[in-house]
Amino acid sequence: MDYIAEPFKIKAVEPLKVLTRSEREQKIKAAGYNLFSVRAEDVYIDLMTDSGTGAMSQHQWAAIMTGDEAYAGAQSYYRLMDACQEIFGYAYFQPVHQGRAAEKVFMPIMLADGKVAVSNTFFDTTRAHVELAGATALDCAVPEAADTDSFYPFKGNMDLELLEKAIAQYGADRIGMIVMTVTNNSAGGQPVSMQNIRQTAAVAKKHHIPFVIDAARYAENAYFIQTREPGYADKSIIAIAREMFSCADAFLMSAKKDGIVNMGGLIGVKEDELLIRAVKERVIPYEGFITYGGLAGRDLDALAVGLLEATDESYLRYRIGQAEYLGETLRAAGVPIQYPTGGHAVFVDAGKMLPHIPYDQFPGHALAVALYEEAGIRSCEIGSYMLGRDPKTGEQLKSMFEFTRLAIPRRVYTQAHLDVVARALIAINARRDTLPGYTITDEPPVLRHFTAKLEPIR
Repeated sequence: MDYIAEPFKIKAVEPLKVLTRSEREQKIKAAGYNLFSVRAEDVYIDLMTDSGTGAMSQHQWAAIMTGDEAYAGAQSYYRLMDACQEIFGYAYFQPVHQGRAAEKVFMPIMLADGKVAVSNTFFDTTRAHVELAGATALDCAVPEAADTDSFYPFKGNMDLELLEKAIAQYGADRIGMIVMTVTNNSAGGQPVSMQNIRQTAAVAKKHHIPFVIDAARYAENAYFIQTREPGYADKSIIAIAREMFSCADAFLMSAKKDGIVNMGGLIGVKEDELLIRAVKERVIPYEGFITYGGLAGRDLDALAVGLLEATDESYLRYRIGQAEYLGETLRAAGVPIQYPTGGHAVFVDAGKMLPHIPYDQFPGHALAVALYEEAGIRSCEIGSYMLGRDPKTGEQLKSMFEFTRLAIPRRVYTQAHLDVVARALIAINARRDTLPGYTITDEPPVLRHFTAKLEPIR
């Protein structure tokens, strides 16, 4: 496919350096074969995450200069509230310093020991905060998501039959919340249809269960609805977003994605006054006063601008187009990916690419290490390594997917960078049988993939 040209011009540059292969092999070994422990200066192209790694616009930088740093009631806060109201239309919005802070505040309000939270698929920190609250996290992804070769427009959807079975099995009173992750990151950055959002909301309402949206990539999901779902082609991104959020009772958001800021998060509550009060009570001791929520005034202003910039259709066309370009280039060369590509990343199907590496030797991580050694490209495993162990038995869990995620930062890399990534993966694919699996030599009990140490199994 043709590359969709950037709808902007470059105004500032950040120099990069390229290590030799020998140097990269030494660096990754010294890091315990954990890419999170590699210094950023030793990375050429950083596709570990799209969270907080985007480039801010001139309008955002200008807004930073007008930031009001008053402790309480700053003008920056009210400018952010105006932007949130335009997009989401809720009664209350609470800024926090990032997405996991929103989860830390929100999850213990909704969950406790013996409770269950159900999602189309929980991402790592969300799952961790469900479990830290004493509850069980349950995924109900549609079966189409598991077939990475086939085209299905909304592989991120909730499996409504599985959802109903879970409610029947555990009882509605034990289901603390139903969470819809948009887009569905762990399933390959896959979108959720408006129809599925509405149907899931109806199930939640029928059983009197709170329905919450994990909104990190709400604008990308709205764009997929606009371009793939009948009846939405002529609706604006903001109109689609408003419809999405009208279905839920609350939302949690890492604003480091579709807020296009380096730090920030949000909690939104539609109308529940008791929930709003509970959120305020937990924010003050954990995040700071409610009108700054752990952020400087300048951060609030940058977020107010970024939230709206993320809804620009020319930007979204380019943004989604970058992932599609890289994905189609890899697919044409025989590298298996989750097809079609999602919004923020290309998910290489490492389980299919490296069938000789079993799930408990982490093929997604093996490919990520090989990619760094090959070309200085940092990526991230989304699979059994990230999923971790059963919190009760300690046994390694088997993920539905064994992905290596190539998360593309917003407004950062060019077509030439993506071509470097493609060439490196194509070269690795040609010698894929030589890649070793990995074993963990040291790990913490929660979110182990951030700090664990590994070694290759020769």
